[in-house]
Amino acid sequence: MSTVRSSRDLAWPDLIWSHFSRPRYDDIDARIGAAAANGFAAIGLYLDAWRRERESGRTTSDLAASLDRSGLAIAEIEAVRGWWALDDGPDRSACLASEEIAFELADAVGVRYLQVIGPYECSIDQAAEGFAGLCDRAAEHGLLVGVEWLPYTNISTAGDAAELIRLVDRPNAGYCVDIWHHVRGANDISLIDALDPSRVFAIQMNDGSLTPSMADYKADCMATRLAPGAGEFDCVGFVQRLADLGVTAPISVEVCSEAMWALPVDESARLAADGMRGVLSGLSGPR
Repeated sequence: MSTVRSSRDLAWPDLIWSHFSRPRYDDIDARIGAAAANGFAAIGLYLDAWRRERESGRTTSDLAASLDRSGLAIAEIEAVRGWWALDDGPDRSACLASEEIAFELADAVGVRYLQVIGPYECSIDQAAEGFAGLCDRAAEHGLLVGVEWLPYTNISTAGDAAELIRLVDRPNAGYCVDIWHHVRGANDISLIDALDPSRVFAIQMNDGSLTPSMADYKADCMATRLAPGAGEFDCVGFVQRLADLGVTAPISVEVCSEAMWALPVDESARLAADGMRGVLSGLSGPR
């Protein structure tokens, strides 16, 4: 029987090394080893990356063995699309195929959190119905489900996400709060303040310049992020605000960066972990 650690007991300030802090498709075992060596409690996995592993013949038992050796967990899986589609078609098929992989991982290694992203191509009422269905299916596998707002989609702000989750009305439906999409998006802290802190299931931390490096938002956010504390974002102030609100989610360090991807995996993990610990050291109060 596997003794792999479940991620379902992770909480603030446990650190997760997000999948996208490394290239989409790289050596998962090397990633696990580097995360463990640098004090992360868990890693995240990209659905398509694990799909490729499955197709190459790797099993969840193989993954569990690697996690057993490291003492790490899989905390998060991202990202499901097409969740809004209710009728048979390519979007619903893609969603159900992603769910199959996510649920298999959750059952095998005790994953905590499943992330979804937009856009949705329907009314918000239909989107909420589709999201609720995903949440109900995910609950059978012990998964929380969070929506990440992205300024280049029609869930572009925390306010948009809050309206969707209000309509979904499921206990395992909540939010992913990514500092990049806050600062580079609405940059309105009152929208964060309005969220139910118990429904903030994921925090993604990184840093960057206040002025975009690329005209294309999506390209910029997937290539030029910095480790927390290395840029111009007020990372300490942002994390302090979440702490003061009572958010208890673990912290995922997501540094999508071509420069960081080019580094050896151990160095990339070290910079991410050291940066986030530096931010946490700047907090005031007992947390």
